[in-house]
Amino acid sequence: MPSSQARSRARDRNNVLNRPEFLSLNQPFSREHGGGGARRASRPHSQQEDLGGRGPRDSSDGVPVPDGEAKEDCMQLNPSFGGIAISSLLAIDISLSKRLGVCVGTRGSGAPMRSMVVLLSLSGHAFTWFCGALICLWRSNTLAGQEVLVNLLLALTLDLMTIAGVQKLVKRRGPWDFPPGFLDYVAMDTYSFPAAHASRAVMVSNFLLTHLVLAVPLRILLYLWAVLAGVSRVLLGKHHLSDVGCGFALGLLHFSLVESVWLDSDTCQTLISIGTLRWTPLI
Repeated sequence: MPSSQARSRARDRNNVLNRPEFLSLNQPFSREHGGGGARRASRPHSQQEDLGGRGPRDSSDGVPVPDGEAKEDCMQLNPSFGGIAISSLLAIDISLSKRLGVCVGTRGSGAPMRSMVVLLSLSGHAFTWFCGALICLWRSNTLAGQEVLVNLLLALTLDLMTIAGVQKLVKRRGPWDFPPGFLDYVAMDTYSFPAAHASRAVMVSNFLLTHLVLAVPLRILLYLWAVLAGVSRVLLGKHHLSDVGCGFALGLLHFSLVESVWLDSDTCQTLISIGTLRWTPLI
């Protein structure tokens, strides 16, 4: 009998399934705890003390990590083609945007034209266009002019609120991650995606080209200004190229929306009366 017990113990020691890392394979599956309780109960007391002293061990040590105790760091060895393409495009976008930021500092290669680039950027700011539209509306004496200006203010408001909402949702930083200035806080333009100046420039240029009679040179200059106003933000290191491209697309969308909900002259006069506190409601 003693010899048979000794042979049995030796056979148990030589059995691979009796190793600590394979003990969970010999335990029945527990439905109440999802299998996690059986794996924890199957570990020797010494291993539990070791885990309690050193924290959760990685699966590379040969001990399975219990569910809910720690999240394993995993590397995706077989990423999808779409993920690779998006990551590559984002890397190219960031690299090109940083290289094009030649007017970021006062000592860069684009320092001599920094003043002109800043002026182009200010020409597409929301504060500039709101103030200009309000002044023109105050000095306008024709119903047609007031109708165009009220709808322009509606388009500027739509553009401002939409861009601010998307920026707060995405929260993308610029290529150089500069803190926003005072005017940026006023216009709620604190993040990079999408570019508010590019959206506003495209929307305003299309609006003016549609509702104003302009000569061909002025029309070409208006298109050129819209493009340069968006590109100036990349030169100043405020936005990525993709931010400006999406801003151009949103500007066209905002222009189409305002044209589809165009306010007539009577509605515009009512809004002007309310805004100037001259509205007398019917009793």
